Amino acid sequence: MPEIAIRDGVCRVAHEGSWLVTGPLGGQQAADGAAIVSVPADWSARDLDRAARARLARAGFDHVPTLFTAVDVATARGARLDGVCVIATAGLTNPAALPLDPSEADDPPGQVDDVGATDEKTPFHPGTVNLVVTTDRALAGGTQATLLATVVEAKTATLHALTGFTGTTSDAVAIGSDRSGPDAAFAGAATPVGDAARACVREAVRAALAAGDRDPPASVATADAGARTDRRAEVFDP
Repeated sequence: MPEIAIRDGVCRVAHEGSWLVTGPLGGQQAADGAAIVSVPADWSARDLDRAARARLARAGFDHVPTLFTAVDVATARGARLDGVCVIATAGLTNPAALPLDPSEADDPPGQVDDVGATDEKTPFHPGTVNLVVTTDRALAGGTQATLLATVVEAKTATLHALTGFTGTTSDAVAIGSDRSGPDAAFAGAATPVGDAARACVREAVRAALAAGDRDPPASVATADAGARTDRRAEVFDP
């Protein structure tokens, strides 16, 4: 199991191996861990790498792949099972919703949060559900990507059951595998590693939500920011 340390607004998960991380600082990389960093709700830093390095150094940690959140990392919660460990932070200031039939949804359209926009004047709204997932299995790149999909599915199912939202507009995930561990060729829901990850995500996210000091918003429209997908796509026969 990884070593976990929290200080000065940083939650650092020590786990040497191969990492797959979402976001502009992510990708496939070798690292000895990952971190979640708390930032102010009105945070607007554009040089994310510089910001990450500064916060980690201030907390006395070496640089590792970093996720950001407006939630206090003191509310991070973890779950572990059969060689898998998940650390979760859960903030829903900028929830995302995907009504199956937008025309019948009770929730009026909410503010669209342009987290992914390239316009530098666009504010960054870090509510965020972050997951740092480690496994003692050795996963090839494609298998690691499968585990990422498995983990995101579990996060979405858990959040939707508890809050009605599918996530936030800035969710992020870091997946770390142990290159010296036993090989796992698959990581879907029916595999040992996938099944353990799903259970860990469910428990960690539920605990992190309960640990927060703010109730989830009633809807996207009443949230500080967020997005609801109301557009319809064209369906066609390929």
